[in-house]
Amino acid sequence: MKLSRQFTVFGSAIFCVVVFSLYLMLDHIDNSKNPNGERIQNGQLGILQDKIDHLERLLAENNEIIANIRDSVINLRETVKDGRMFPEGNISQGNLELLPPAPVLLPIHSEDCQFAARTYSKASDGVQMLDVYDLLSFDNPDGGVWKQGFDISYQDNEWDNEPLQVFVVPHSHNDPGWLKTFDDYYKDQTQHILNNMVVKLHEDSRRKMIWSEISYFSKWWDGIDEQKRDAVRRLIKNGQLEVATGGWVMPDEANTHYFALIDQLIEGHQWLERNLGVKPKTGWAVDPFGHSPTQAYLLRQAGLSNMLIQRIHYSVKKHFSSQKTLEFFWRQNWDQDSSSDILCHMMPFYSYDVPHTCGPDPKICCQFDFKRLPGGRVSCPWRIPPQAITDNNVQERAQTLLDQYRKKSKLFRTNVLLAPLGDDFRYTEAVEYDQQFVNYQKLFDYMNSHPELHVQAQFGTISDYFEALRKSTGMDPVGMNSGHLALPVLSGDFFTYADRDDHYWSGYFTSRPFYKRLDRVLESHLRAAEVLYSLTLANMQRYGQPRDYPAVDNYKLLTEARRNLGLFQHHDAITGTGKDWVVVDYGTRLFHSILNVRRVIVSSAHWLVLKDKQTYYHDPSSPFLQMDDVQPSQDALPRKMILDVREKPRFLVVYNPTEHARTSMVTVYVSTPKVRILNAHGQVVRAQVSAVWNDASHAANDIFQLSFVAQAAPLGLSVYQLMEGMEPRTEAAKYMFLQDGKQIPDSKMEHFRQFYQQDAEPVHIENPYLKLSISTATGLLEKMKLKEDGSEYHVKAEFVWYGTTSNKDKSGAYLFLPDKEAT
Repeated sequence: MKLSRQFTVFGSAIFCVVVFSLYLMLDHIDNSKNPNGERIQNGQLGILQDKIDHLERLLAENNEIIANIRDSVINLRETVKDGRMFPEGNISQGNLELLPPAPVLLPIHSEDCQFAARTYSKASDGVQMLDVYDLLSFDNPDGGVWKQGFDISYQDNEWDNEPLQVFVVPHSHNDPGWLKTFDDYYKDQTQHILNNMVVKLHEDSRRKMIWSEISYFSKWWDGIDEQKRDAVRRLIKNGQLEVATGGWVMPDEANTHYFALIDQLIEGHQWLERNLGVKPKTGWAVDPFGHSPTQAYLLRQAGLSNMLIQRIHYSVKKHFSSQKTLEFFWRQNWDQDSSSDILCHMMPFYSYDVPHTCGPDPKICCQFDFKRLPGGRVSCPWRIPPQAITDNNVQERAQTLLDQYRKKSKLFRTNVLLAPLGDDFRYTEAVEYDQQFVNYQKLFDYMNSHPELHVQAQFGTISDYFEALRKSTGMDPVGMNSGHLALPVLSGDFFTYADRDDHYWSGYFTSRPFYKRLDRVLESHLRAAEVLYSLTLANMQRYGQPRDYPAVDNYKLLTEARRNLGLFQHHDAITGTGKDWVVVDYGTRLFHSILNVRRVIVSSAHWLVLKDKQTYYHDPSSPFLQMDDVQPSQDALPRKMILDVREKPRFLVVYNPTEHARTSMVTVYVSTPKVRILNAHGQVVRAQVSAVWNDASHAANDIFQLSFVAQAAPLGLSVYQLMEGMEPRTEAAKYMFLQDGKQIPDSKMEHFRQFYQQDAEPVHIENPYLKLSISTATGLLEKMKLKEDGSEYHVKAEFVWYGTTSNKDKSGAYLFLPDKEAT
């Protein structure tokens, strides 16, 4: 009504202006008469006639303007009624009414569309991964001690002018579920790792460590006292403990959707800000199965300056090592400058465990993993065990380790070297902290006290390493303003990963697809619930919050759902590479969170659709609204609810959680084929009733599928009424049965027309633009005709299958190892 009044006032104002202009013109003509009242001469009459003709032309033009304005107002009002600009209007029937209309035409900033106007051009000094993949032969010759690489040599005097600077970074990779569930890992290992970490790092200020998985860290934090929390804060303040990446998990980068990647990153970063007051600077991703530039972009946008990656195809690692391009600025393909650049370190060897991180020879490096000292539960596969460092062997041991450090440094462009020290669930026991820290400190002390070795070795965090790297190349300590001359720029991705031979890790792209889908279901539900919850709280500021709206409970449910969704982004969760019982645990978490966010959706939408807010009530046992499908368990498919449609209207609320208007097909199950659908303005909506099939040729007699095109404004709720009754705009589907040389048994489809066709002829589906021909033998598309110009296109689609190898290694959750080409 307010909008209509504005249009009326606007039109009236224009009319008044036109009338006043005509009055002034007539007054001007009247003043042109002879002041003495003498008769106007014939010549003057002619002039007057011309002026009257001109006036009539002006009046006609003004009438046309008024008509155009009127038409524009009418069109605008029709647009509003159709819901294309504003949320749908009020409903007079029943107790339902949508939010008051609000403009949704928002100003668009020029930078929002900056990518569309750009053309891609590769940096002249950059590395494009598509070019690298074309260049590589992807063979796997024996490289000697570095099986997938090459022999490395150096001159003893290479570090005389600039000593080698070594940062040994202790870490423990804690999978939030893999061979055990998240809770079992925490109970058996992770909590002990973190408890011992606090004690052992405080024993010597030179000791350092990094941590990345906030899902575990937050669970541990909730169970420790304030004294231990203060001790953790001191370790962080002193630079002994660094949180790397800071996401809820270390996510997979292939199956994940970027919404969920952002969500788990924000959840971790907000937790860190609230509890520790820190913001991560460096990414740490040693175990995801291949790496995506999207993750690099998100880390950069989250304020990180550096990142580390590990699982890259061995041929790519070998090539980058030979070119000394293992460290680079990772740039987005579409970026024309350096705005998306993030400094990236690629680990050169097979794995992130100790045997593959100190240098090229794992047989030597394993001797410096002091958890494998004789008498322990873990040993070196090369059967040469580590030795505890003593005064008698420290010289030989230090020189042996330094040789590996020097060889590894030859793969990089600077004299700053990174040597991670850890593996999966390391440092569970306090004795391992002593074994690693004490023995390495003896080695460092020897190296640093002998200037002729030209090395400075110490424990460090991952950011300590990157700060030294930036300093050595003259780069900004945290930014991207300089140093590009020292390191290359790279664009592209690092898929598909292979760790050896032809073992391509592409099996996990499709492993356990049911749970990959469940992930997307929770993701979409969570987004919808968060928007509705926020809109509800904002609306309650206007009307006043009812006593029984569960605002606090809903917030807790949303937080738990975000964390369960974040947990499933872990690189052994959404990938489908966990054990069966672990997958069930993930599925149960996703399922319960879907149920919980549905409660948030229902309670929030209930408030928003009510005309009389005083009638709101919250009753979890009998909710005002219900979702249109039900999933009985975590491993079951959802089932559609059947709406019992009678003469009394039933309301159907359609919600659009996206930021743009949507016109989409909506399908519900109803109890009768005789259904009328009305929109919020009481207008009949065109619909189709189809059969619900019990099997290939028999339809249900008591369940019917109702489909119609629904419209909803951005972030809007649209309400439709369903009632029983004959309606010409609700059409019944027509069914064609293919005959295979004999009559198909009667399907008893009393509500639908049916006819039969010999299966030799193709089936045609068409609309005003396209005509499709579909094979009756295969059910696949054969031909497409464009009606605009009559052009036809033949289409061939076929299914192929792969066998699996007879070797020991076979296709599975991780790998795709076919026996031959597809047949």
